[in-house]
Amino acid sequence: MKSIALLHTVQSVADIFGKELQEFLPEPVIIRNLWDDYLANHPQEVGEFTIENRSRLFLDMKSLEMTNADVIAVTCSTLTPIVEKIRPFISVPVIAIDDAMGRKAAKEGNKILVLATAGSTLDPTADKIYGEAEKIGKKVIIDKVAVKEAYEALRTMEMDRHDEILKKAAKKIKGYDCIVLAQASMAHLEKAISEITNCKTLTSPGLCMEEIKETLKKIS
Repeated sequence: MKSIALLHTVQSVADIFGKELQEFLPEPVIIRNLWDDYLANHPQEVGEFTIENRSRLFLDMKSLEMTNADVIAVTCSTLTPIVEKIRPFISVPVIAIDDAMGRKAAKEGNKILVLATAGSTLDPTADKIYGEAEKIGKKVIIDKVAVKEAYEALRTMEMDRHDEILKKAAKKIKGYDCIVLAQASMAHLEKAISEITNCKTLTSPGLCMEEIKETLKKIS
């Protein structure tokens, strides 16, 4: 049986992503989970991803590699730029939560809004989309908004409050052809925000799961 190792930083994502992935995949797999909220909370607190935190992420990923995983997936967008640097040092495929979403946003959007709760997620997500757009020779305009009050609700697991804050913020959004919900913890609001804004809205978990499925197909 194939094995997938998941690295999470948000409890709400850690609680559901593995279960939903198991249900999504066409065959049973072994799923290992590692939850390390410090990886995302510390950059939010100090305003940067420190060398010490990069080392921590590297050690977490090496730890997951040692579970004999066939694939490692990191479910936090804040970590994506560092994950890309660590990939060459991991012996199995590594998938970042927003890899597929970044490609899709770059392909389908022209004027894009990156909406997050954690400010530390904004630049990594926007940079990911810019990078994917550059690969296909396309120029995109990206604006970024962090709803910090919703992030505080997320940290205390007040999910109803988190959702209401984001829905209220969405009512002010106009003039974009694509909205990117930058965190997996926002994915359940995809339909609601799309309806409120009347705008195409992208989230990462479903696209990431599809990428994991396709990656597993290539592994004998």
